[in-house]
Amino acid sequence: MESESAASIIGATTIVIGDDHPLVQAALRDALGKAMPEAAIVECLDLDAVMAAVTERAGSVDLVLLDLNMPGTHGFAGLFLMLAHHPTVPVAILSALQDADTIRRALAYGASGYIPKSLSMAAMADAIRAILDGAVWAPPLSLTDSPEAEEAEAARRFASLSPQQLRILTMIVDGKLNKQIAGDLNVSEQTVKVHVSSILRKLNVVSRTQAAVVAGRLAVDGTPPRP
Repeated sequence: MESESAASIIGATTIVIGDDHPLVQAALRDALGKAMPEAAIVECLDLDAVMAAVTERAGSVDLVLLDLNMPGTHGFAGLFLMLAHHPTVPVAILSALQDADTIRRALAYGASGYIPKSLSMAAMADAIRAILDGAVWAPPLSLTDSPEAEEAEAARRFASLSPQQLRILTMIVDGKLNKQIAGDLNVSEQTVKVHVSSILRKLNVVSRTQAAVVAGRLAVDGTPPRP
């Protein structure tokens, strides 16, 4: 589900917001409306809507603001999917979490910024403007440490998965069987089996259970998957 506000102006800045909290959407819309009245704001309540909105507007989306946990994704899975499908579109994380470890991981995984929801609306608008100007924005925490080797290796493995394989991996984490995954993706069960075998190989594991454990690195703060 998505909605669009602001006039469709040729050359206007287009920002896609992915967040399933209506109050957050409304507050951001109002803040950006005041700070950037010329911007076109596309509001999406789940990951599928975000993906569809960016695909529909190929080449014209300037920034995606993505919640870490909303329908269709949990943890960093949505970020990986966005970057896999649309590698040239900047994606900034919008989250209630603001611990240094989560922020470091988001930036290491390719996010163009990290915006805590605790910021004032004016500060959020400033952060968004900075990212649109090409900066990598994050709150003033100690972010100079390099990601640990283990995190870097996890990022490398996840980056080797195709967009379809990332979707299947998130479904494995949710406990879905191959038959259920095939139905959800409208593909054959044999196709799912081939993808699962490739996922296990790329993640260097031998079972779906181990793959789910490794995929737990996509989660943050122990937050469980959301439907």
